[in-house]
Amino acid sequence: MINNRAFLAMGGLSGAAGVVLAAAAAHGRGGYDGTVSALLLAHAPVFLFLSIAPRTRLLSFGGLAILLGLLLFSIDLMMRQYMGQRLFPMASPIGGSLTILGWLVLAASSLAASKQENPAALSDREVF
Repeated sequence: MINNRAFLAMGGLSGAAGVVLAAAAAHGRGGYDGTVSALLLAHAPVFLFLSIAPRTRLLSFGGLAILLGLLLFSIDLMMRQYMGQRLFPMASPIGGSLTILGWLVLAASSLAASKQENPAALSDREVF
């Protein structure tokens, strides 16, 4: 599966690309720059979290699904804007669906984690 360094790198790249696209959107480039910027900036902290979280199969799978989904969605929108063509038919819907699936898997991983599998998991009492 994907390792912690890869998630850390993706978090940094996602954040940097998000800021670049936000600047492009602010200077009137229009199109999909703002949409892709918001998605990249919103997901950068997830990748940073995954780089320090105790590794489980569900977390790795969820993070990988988010990563692939975000790449498909973002690349497709940027290709439409700058090249006038799609990555491939249905790339954006597939990417969006993978991203949603990844988030659901991350949520499910909290239900599946036990103290034995994930000693860093917080109990309800520790959270509140």
